[in-house]
Amino acid sequence: MVAARRTVAGYVALTKPRIIELLLVTTVPTMFVAARHVPSGWLILATVGGGALAAGGANATNMVADRDIDALMQRTVRRPLVTGVVSPVGALCFAGGLELAAFVELWLAVNLLSAVLALAATAFYVFVYTLWLKRTSSQNIVIGGAAGAVPVLVGWSAVTGRLAVAPFVLFAIVFLWTPPHFWALAVRYRSDYTAANVPMLPSMRSSRAVAWHILAYTVAVSVTAVVFSWVAGLGNVYLVSAVVLGVGFVGFAVAFLRAQTSAMAMAMFHYSISYLTLLFVAMGINVLVTGTR
Repeated sequence: MVAARRTVAGYVALTKPRIIELLLVTTVPTMFVAARHVPSGWLILATVGGGALAAGGANATNMVADRDIDALMQRTVRRPLVTGVVSPVGALCFAGGLELAAFVELWLAVNLLSAVLALAATAFYVFVYTLWLKRTSSQNIVIGGAAGAVPVLVGWSAVTGRLAVAPFVLFAIVFLWTPPHFWALAVRYRSDYTAANVPMLPSMRSSRAVAWHILAYTVAVSVTAVVFSWVAGLGNVYLVSAVVLGVGFVGFAVAFLRAQTSAMAMAMFHYSISYLTLLFVAMGINVLVTGTR
């Protein structure tokens, strides 16, 4: 019984539930903005469910590909493929099953465009980021981060059946947010990436250079978030939130530029999660309270 529970827990861990939570936080408010009101509960559930299955399959495949370097890194040494709780073959079959279920569910319950976008995000994450860029380029998370930005496109297309300018601006927000978010964490685990020979920017460049990169991206994402207010026709609830949250994000980046310590990097990492979550929550609240202009 204990072994069975460990195995089940191992398969759940393969999906990286915390990452899925963050991806889905961006999906639902996007659906609110696309619909300009609250979409049907069934559509939200179907979109979120399919997105979670697709993201879980992508994350499980990532763990299979990265099991050799995960064994060398303190942050990942307890992952189920490293400890042997789950076998590589079992993990791949599990991942394949999740991806198939995600595609079929999104196609039948949402629409074909959303299903194709979710599958494309998985393919990009696995083949472009995990198997190619992660081990070859210090810009790995910059380009690879595009996969994590696709859920907003899925959410928008689920409601409208098509894409437009606004969802691509949302895509840009998540895309630009990813590097400073991940680099802040990578500063804390710089020695892990060095030991595993993974060319993450903080293991390749000086702390000051990394800090300047982080500052540039935080300014870019903060400006883009404000611009989205006009692109999507949102009101002051979102606009004020975007400005205040952006000032805070840039403030943390400036503080890290001055201090360049692991403690400050982790403070920025935690704020970055709050930033993205609250920014998208503000979108949803704006639609609920004032609608769109």
